[in-house]
Amino acid sequence: MSEQTLAVGVESASGSPSPEGAGCGSAIEASVQRVIDSGDAGALRVALAREAKERRRAECLANIQTEITKYSLDLLVREPNLDGFFRALLKTLAEEAESEVAGVWLLNDDGPCCEFWMAHFGGAVVTTRNLAEYSAVRKAEAQAQHLFEYKPGWVSTIEYRPDDPRVPDAVREFNAAHSNLSTVAAPMLLAGKNLGWITICVPDTTEGSWWRIALVEAIARHAALALHKSRIYEQKRAEERRKAILEERNRLARDIHDNLAQGFGAILMQLQAAQREGALLPPAVARSIDTAIDLARTHMVEARRSVGALRPNVSDNEDLSKAITRVAELAQKTSDVPIEVQLDELPRFGDGVEREVIGIAQEALTNAVRHARARRITIRASTVNSLGLRLSIADDGRGIPRERCSAGFGMTSMQERAERIGASLTIVTAPRSGTEVVLAWEPSSLPTQVHAFS
Repeated sequence: MSEQTLAVGVESASGSPSPEGAGCGSAIEASVQRVIDSGDAGALRVALAREAKERRRAECLANIQTEITKYSLDLLVREPNLDGFFRALLKTLAEEAESEVAGVWLLNDDGPCCEFWMAHFGGAVVTTRNLAEYSAVRKAEAQAQHLFEYKPGWVSTIEYRPDDPRVPDAVREFNAAHSNLSTVAAPMLLAGKNLGWITICVPDTTEGSWWRIALVEAIARHAALALHKSRIYEQKRAEERRKAILEERNRLARDIHDNLAQGFGAILMQLQAAQREGALLPPAVARSIDTAIDLARTHMVEARRSVGALRPNVSDNEDLSKAITRVAELAQKTSDVPIEVQLDELPRFGDGVEREVIGIAQEALTNAVRHARARRITIRASTVNSLGLRLSIADDGRGIPRERCSAGFGMTSMQERAERIGASLTIVTAPRSGTEVVLAWEPSSLPTQVHAFS
């Protein structure tokens, strides 16, 4: 895509484009006809010149739309990765618009807020990682806040002069330090929803801003489509990964149940039969059989517990409180440590959320029973703001060693479960002071945060 193609007729055009674009031709033709009827030759020349300029402008806008569409499609093929796509898109935008800076700002639905993502500045790509190298951290934060709070900019393109009173001080200072920049911000709209903004900054002396506005708007529309498609693809991949994990967990659960648990059960039956028939066996042999029976029974219980941990399903007729109580009762059967359950009246949160909550509760409880050497374990569950959930599994045991605080399959499993439902998972532990695992979930909670305090 060349500048010449985009700038057709720019040198002879000025002012803002008519909102009707090419459709304004009929109105101009009617105006010209009235001048002809009046017989005023001077007015006729002015009207014809104005019509010629408007037609050139309409042709330029049409060329911009066509070239941007071709370029975006080609770029999507060459750069299927979203990061690479936007890097190339911003570079082209900066070059074609003769812009000092071209940037992307994304709306964070979880916040909600607007965040700087990427910019093309001085021939280089700027991200949050190297933003400080360009002394632009304050500018980026202030610009993001303004874009989010200035509601007219959510639905239409806004043009800002360097000294525009709407612009935050940090942005004006940055613009003044870089050739007195003006800014154009175009929302990335798709099906009536705003995904963020595309912005360009150009020297204030630059003429012909209308075609730059058209260029930024065209690129913003294609950028919104690419961003939307990428997010749908990532959601699909995440769902596929989740399904693959569940299928693998189910397969492991079936294998453990059908092979290990059943095998230990058969071994236990045979040993018990030998014990009943072995009244005349030497004492040492009898003790060995007793030990083997204890080992077989213990490992059969552990195998069944593993099956339950891999498939912590909540049945249709079992709410979360009943499921947590069931998990605690099962754990109590295999442990002498008292397990206290304190539950508020909990609403239903959906099968997907409840399944992960039970999985975390079961894993945390299993860790406490197996490793904590505790004298008491307490499970508490309560509602948060009538919609969310706070779950706590605490023990008064020996705590988790620092080197194991974020390691191990059990910890990883709880973190992954919390991540799948967008919850916050906090693990507080100290030597000889016990451990508490706290899960906090709300329907609009922030992305998963896993904290370990020791």
